[in-house]
Amino acid sequence: MSLKKGTLTFTRLRLVDPLPADFSAIFADRIGACAFRDFFPENEEKSVGWTALQDILDNDFKYANHTLGDYRVFSLRIDRKKVPGPLLRLRILEAERRLREARGGRKLSREEREGLHGAVHQELLARTLPLPSLFDCCWNLAAGTIWFSGHGEKALQEFQDFFRETFAMGLTLYTPWEDAAPTATSDDDPAALFLTQAPGREFLTWLWFKSEERNGRIDMGGDEEVVLLFVRRLVLESGKGDYTESVVCQGRHASLLEGKEALRQGKKIRAARLSLELDTAEWEFTFKADLFQYQAMKVPAPTEEFGDNEEMAAEGRLLERIFLVEKAVAVMDRLFAAFQALRLSGAWEAESARMEGWINRRD
Repeated sequence: MSLKKGTLTFTRLRLVDPLPADFSAIFADRIGACAFRDFFPENEEKSVGWTALQDILDNDFKYANHTLGDYRVFSLRIDRKKVPGPLLRLRILEAERRLREARGGRKLSREEREGLHGAVHQELLARTLPLPSLFDCCWNLAAGTIWFSGHGEKALQEFQDFFRETFAMGLTLYTPWEDAAPTATSDDDPAALFLTQAPGREFLTWLWFKSEERNGRIDMGGDEEVVLLFVRRLVLESGKGDYTESVVCQGRHASLLEGKEALRQGKKIRAARLSLELDTAEWEFTFKADLFQYQAMKVPAPTEEFGDNEEMAAEGRLLERIFLVEKAVAVMDRLFAAFQALRLSGAWEAESARMEGWINRRD
C-alpha cells in the first residue's frame, strides 16, 4: 500500500484492547521510543522500527506529521541481513579445510564444526548490507481499525508483535464474518456452520452472480445502487493442502467459460479483479476473499485543490485518499452484510436455487 500515491494494497486489522484514556498524549512518546534506528545489534539479522510515512528518512517525526485528525499515519521499516546459502556453504567448506590443514589433517569434532559454522555466518553477516522493507500504516482511532500494507503471514505477524511491543495493545486480523460468531448458539447453528464454510469465498461467488444478474448494477437499499464488475482475472479453488485445485481465468471479461465450468465443479472464487462504481467515482482492485484483503487498488483522481501551502496540500491529498479508500471498503462491507443476512435467513434456499440456475446456464 502507498497511501501517498499510486495503487494501494492492504490488510485490515482491529484492536483487541481499549485505547488508554491518555493515549493522545503518549502516542508520540511511544512511537518515538520505537522509531527505526539505522544500526544492527551484534549477531542480529533484523532491525525494526517506525518511521514517518511522508518522509521515510524522518525517524524522529520532526518534519512529517503522523496525526491527521482521528487518524495516525506512519510506516514500519524492517531491514534484514541475509547471507546467501551457496556463499555460506562455500565459506564454511573453505574454513573447515584451512582448520584441518592447520591440524595436520585431523578430523574436526562435531562441536568444532558447529562453532566454526557460527563464526563464519557471523563474519559474513557483519559484511552483508541490509535490505529494507517499508509498510504503510493507517490507524483510524475512532473505528479501532488499522490498514497495513502487507499481505504475507510473516509481515503481518511481525507488525502485530511490534505494534504490541510499542503500544501495549493487541491486534487481530479483521474479517466481517467474525461479527456473526456471537449469534451462534451451538455447533449446528446456521451462524456457526456459515463460519466453517469459507464465507469470504461464498460471498465472492454470490457477488459474481449478483453482478451478472443486472449487468453489474447491485441494489444497496433505498434508492442507492452500485455498479460492480468482475474484470480480467478470477482465481477459483477447491480442496485444502495437498488436495487443493486451482483455476486461474484471465481475460478482458470475467464471464469466461472456464470460470463457470470451475463453479460447476464445486470450486469457489478465492480472488477476483473488481471494478466498483459509485455515483461518479470508480475504483478498481483485486479482492482476496479469505481475509478480505485488497490489492493494487486504484482510487479516483483527486477532485479538490488544496492551496499553495505544500505541507497542508500534502495532508489534504492524503486525507482525501484515505476517505476514498474507506468509501470503497464500506461498500464491500455493506455488500457482505447483505449477503450474510441473506445467507442466514430462510430466503437463502430460493437464492441458492437461482445461483445454481445461473451456474448451470451455458450461454
